[in-house]
Amino acid sequence: MTADDVDRALADNRANWDDRAGVHVASEFYDVRGLVSDPEGITDVVRRDLAVLAPHLPGGSVRGLTLLHLQCHIGTDTLSWARLGAVDVHGLDFSERALDHARDIAGAAGEGITYVQGDAQFASEVVDRTFDVVVTSVGTICWLPELVSWAHSVHDLLVPGGVFMIRDDHRLVTAMDPELDVVTEDYLSGGGQTVYEEAGSYTDVQESVAPITHTTNHTWQHDLSEVAGALLGAGLDLVALGEHPTMDWKRFPELVECPEGWTTPPGTPRIPLTFSMVARRPD
Repeated sequence: MTADDVDRALADNRANWDDRAGVHVASEFYDVRGLVSDPEGITDVVRRDLAVLAPHLPGGSVRGLTLLHLQCHIGTDTLSWARLGAVDVHGLDFSERALDHARDIAGAAGEGITYVQGDAQFASEVVDRTFDVVVTSVGTICWLPELVSWAHSVHDLLVPGGVFMIRDDHRLVTAMDPELDVVTEDYLSGGGQTVYEEAGSYTDVQESVAPITHTTNHTWQHDLSEVAGALLGAGLDLVALGEHPTMDWKRFPELVECPEGWTTPPGTPRIPLTFSMVARRPD
């Protein structure tokens, strides 16, 4: 792809996520009203992220630590990190419309969170400071054409000794057709982008909300070796790698609900549904 092709693809994605923002704020899936009204409420996504991150934090907590949330969307997870005690919390996303909702949500919840519009690949160019913790989670890096710039930004955004955590859908899962349960895409990186049209989203869509009219999506899939290689190549130390039998949404019809989200039915082969990595910037 040429640079112009990438720019057009990212513009398509931004328009799609601008449309999704209003849909998601109104959805039962995000339950924004319930989250805002409960001062101690945190999202299930952040609860699972913290389980991955906690062993690598002082006292197993983000309390008192500065934190940046990359690809924060409407900010429900960002709010959760603030409620867990993180300080000077920042969120970054490429959709200004999503950030408008994130600011409204933070304001309604009484939390002072700073939101910045920008591309996560080049986050360090628009966020001029460093953090103790940088996080990104669930459905994020497939929207990034390449990870080298992203990993270098993560490195530059961390204080020496700072910790980065990613938890996301496993590439094995995203390579499979959700209805046929067969592999329909390359598992390995380097196969190019996937382009598809979708007028819906992973949440419920209420009739009273403006529809998604920008339906073109472009994704780029990254296998575990590419993610790890990018982080190592940026000068970070990889301190933990996990492959998990649960995921945060019902990717396949036969998945069954469990305390940690969704998993394969009892008696069926267990496969990794999500992965996680924790990396640290050397002192």
